[in-house]
Amino acid sequence: MGYKDIYELFKNRIHEGAFNPGERVPSIRNLAEELGVAKRTVETAYDILIGEGYLISRGPKGTIVNPDLHIDLAPRKEAPTPFEDSDLRKIIDLRDTNGLFRLGVPSLDEFPYKKWLLLCGRVARSMTVADMAHPPVMGYQPLREAIANYLNISRGVTCSLAQIYITSGYKSCLRLILQAISLSKDKVVFEDPGYFFAHKLLKRIVPNLHYVPVDSQGVIVDYLEKHHKDAKFLITTPSHQSPLTVSLSLPRRHKMLEWARKNDVWIIEDDYDGEFHFTKNVIPALKSLDTSDRVIYTGTFSKTIMPSLRTAYIVVPKELVAKFRETTEITETGLALLPQKILASFISEGHFFKHLKRMRSLYKSRRKLVFDAINRIYGDYFDLNLQDGGMHIVALLKRSTQDIKLSDIWQSHNLQVFPLSIWHAQNQKRYGLVIGYTNIKSEEEALSALRLPYKETIQLLSE
Repeated sequence: MGYKDIYELFKNRIHEGAFNPGERVPSIRNLAEELGVAKRTVETAYDILIGEGYLISRGPKGTIVNPDLHIDLAPRKEAPTPFEDSDLRKIIDLRDTNGLFRLGVPSLDEFPYKKWLLLCGRVARSMTVADMAHPPVMGYQPLREAIANYLNISRGVTCSLAQIYITSGYKSCLRLILQAISLSKDKVVFEDPGYFFAHKLLKRIVPNLHYVPVDSQGVIVDYLEKHHKDAKFLITTPSHQSPLTVSLSLPRRHKMLEWARKNDVWIIEDDYDGEFHFTKNVIPALKSLDTSDRVIYTGTFSKTIMPSLRTAYIVVPKELVAKFRETTEITETGLALLPQKILASFISEGHFFKHLKRMRSLYKSRRKLVFDAINRIYGDYFDLNLQDGGMHIVALLKRSTQDIKLSDIWQSHNLQVFPLSIWHAQNQKRYGLVIGYTNIKSEEEALSALRLPYKETIQLLSE
């Protein structure tokens, strides 16, 4: 536990009313012993709390909560239901295994390992004494430049390296954006259904979280205009909506951008797999249409290269660059330099473009064989509607609502599917399975895997 954790713990407890104004808090020595940390760690946390006016030091008499502190107590959060708790643990465990139909994992068997290893060796041998210092908090400059060039060419996003910030993943992008420019009172609107892990994070860090429904054309912008004119942020996946895979229609894109311009809303665009489209009709990034600079664009290499790289990026609107720089200097330590240098070489030397081209063709064929296999075995029980691209299929249940029990059955056979209903935040839900296809190598493999839970599946869906 670090000083930031102790600081957040005490601040939250004070806001919740667990510590009352004038109440004495544990001594630095006692708290350090109880938590098993250095006295200096507790001292630093207390110093910040004192500096912000939460605590008052009375010397030998100890430290107390500021008696003059007047706080409207935040309502205590209800404990998560057993379903939510066990569900989150189950999904986290699911991501750490190696079963079939893994969601959000690129085709690792077709990655150009030899080329990557050659780059690793070359970059490692070129490391200098200067590279042993702290890495740049905004990211390695040649990597930022390579990303800017790639986005300009492939995603239609006009930006410079000065606007690129490298992070350790999409959730880090969200944290950094909200730390840099949000206030606790700001209304944040999230898609419903929406990306499962982002939703779990937002529920913990955003006090004023609201939702907007999604239909076959993406986010319902009319709903935004009617209910969320006072929003400060909208978090959306316009290229391939997560999890439904639909694309935000062009009329709605323009309407959403106009809504954001009129109401001073920041749109956080999560373009997590926009590179994977299977027709000549390339789906442009929402940011490419953004003439008012209201879109904060995020992307990741977890879906295009490998999740273990832990590298994502933000394209920051020009007017926010200074705020982000200040925030990163305070809160970010910078990613390890070596993998950033390897990635910069992989992109700038053209290997990334070649890899994406191969993956588009591969994923198109693998999607078809999984789609055909599901229809062949379970066609009477699922509705499947393929969109242009992405990395997963949504199989909607035709009659049943038992997608959680169904996913449990499939997971017991090491098939890593997700129940669609848990991606919903509100009561109106869709039911089905979210199924990844990128690592299925053959029709035989797909059919064999899908037959494993056949008897249990039919029994459940026939009830």
